[in-house]
Amino acid sequence: MEGKMTDSYVCIDLETTGLDPKRDKIIEIGAVRVARDKIIEEWETFVNPGQKLPGRIVELTGIHDEELIGAKPIAELLPELLNFLGENVLLGHCVLFDFSFLKKAAVNEKLTFERQGIDTLKIARKYLKELESRSLGALCKHYEISHSAHRALGDARATIELYRKLTEEFYEKEETAEEKSLFRPKPLIYHAKRDTPLTVAQKEQLYKLLDRHKLVVDYEIENLTRSEASRKIDQILATYGR
Repeated sequence: MEGKMTDSYVCIDLETTGLDPKRDKIIEIGAVRVARDKIIEEWETFVNPGQKLPGRIVELTGIHDEELIGAKPIAELLPELLNFLGENVLLGHCVLFDFSFLKKAAVNEKLTFERQGIDTLKIARKYLKELESRSLGALCKHYEISHSAHRALGDARATIELYRKLTEEFYEKEETAEEKSLFRPKPLIYHAKRDTPLTVAQKEQLYKLLDRHKLVVDYEIENLTRSEASRKIDQILATYGR
């Protein structure tokens, strides 16, 4: 067998307000550093998204708005997180999802963030086609892995154990270098554009519309990007008029 299994990496998992890194926000980060297949350090934090959580996210994660009030925004947390990640390979279940949110946050702060990753979901999709679902929860049930679902650190810990199970069962079955690449780090590619803050004119218009229509919103106007502010203005105009 060619090559050597990757046994040193950081497993990363995020909880977010939705699935789109262009619009949605990070609310929790869990990261676990592994060296020579042993967990050596963990890092977790809540993240203040600057907006009220959708009800479906509260129901899914069990995270409530009150828990995020005292948390730092992602811009303030990035230096500490990037220091923890170092230049390590990233492991994740659908790792590009987590990477895309972090890349977007880094680009917004004019930081470079390029990493290689290993995706347990891709491995499972190749070798466990008979399963009805290859979600992290379904795979943990399949392998009898203890799992605190939809919480960042719990998902990261479970993903590490899943990677070990998949490696034990399938790594030796890889017959070609190309196939073995599923267990080897690959560049993570996500093209992110930097958000620009809302304009003074947008801010003034939003405050006027909210005052005129006596509206209370669940987001912080000062934290909106130009595109977000534009959508909020359009929504108010479409619903309430000028």
